[in-house]
Amino acid sequence: MNEKQKKRSTGDSESERLKRPRPVKAFLDRLAARNLAHRTTTLSNGATIVRPFSWSLTNSLIILVIFLFFWDMIVGAYFDKYDFMIFVRRIPNFLNILQKMWTEFDWSYFDFVVDPMVDTIQMALLGTAIGAVFSLPVAFLASANIVKSKIVSGVVKTILSFVRTFPTLVYAAILAFIFGYGTLIGVLATAIFTFGILTKMLFEVIETLDLSSFVAIEATGASKGKAFITSVIPQIMGSFLSFTLYSIEINIRSSAILGYVGAGGVGIMLDENMNWRRYGNIGVILVVLFVSVLIIENISRYLRKKLS
Repeated sequence: MNEKQKKRSTGDSESERLKRPRPVKAFLDRLAARNLAHRTTTLSNGATIVRPFSWSLTNSLIILVIFLFFWDMIVGAYFDKYDFMIFVRRIPNFLNILQKMWTEFDWSYFDFVVDPMVDTIQMALLGTAIGAVFSLPVAFLASANIVKSKIVSGVVKTILSFVRTFPTLVYAAILAFIFGYGTLIGVLATAIFTFGILTKMLFEVIETLDLSSFVAIEATGASKGKAFITSVIPQIMGSFLSFTLYSIEINIRSSAILGYVGAGGVGIMLDENMNWRRYGNIGVILVVLFVSVLIIENISRYLRKKLS
């Protein structure tokens, strides 16, 4: 057989292979046709209406697959290491701890908790205030509709993404390693965390604003900063205060555990009593913390409702 005949026979075999029915493709074609028929409605006058394709089921399946993947990676790995019955047998330990908190509860320890709790609240309030003040000018720089330089806004947004990467506890641990221990470390860690969160929320609000007044003021010869203060800040002030109050709620909760890395507050007492298994004292600390957070949360909710 010469080369031409070989090429012809090879081409014939390739064409025959391409003409063969593909079961997967045929199945997908049938599925698509069935979906199209389901979405098609024929009216009495003979006209047909095709509803748009819905991705709800597909998205739900993707979310389910991701959930099962992480479930197997985390929960499945745990039960591969520990027997399931060991997990079940350890559940009563939690109930025993709650029982000891109740039976050993000692209100006389309340006097020792008040000052650290006040430090925790002050730490959260001061850190939130510092972070909120610095978030306004940086949100201005990150807003693509105000700062026309994509490089500047892109660099600022990248830095903010990096700042938001770490939680408050990590910042407190790093700062305590650098500057030593104390309440100041908690204030700085809270300020950095609040700065990253508030700045992101603010520049997203700014980028959706109607900037006609900003452009008009800028056209009169005013600088961008003055135009921003005059036209943009009054529009975002309600959102800014609402976000700040919400950040206070978050920071009160997170400040309670900053004591674990030496950042001061009620977390130090909680850590010490847990190490010594003083469950009655732990119960007092948790009650004081719960009541404090509940009061601050209701005040914040009331003020945010007024602002809205």
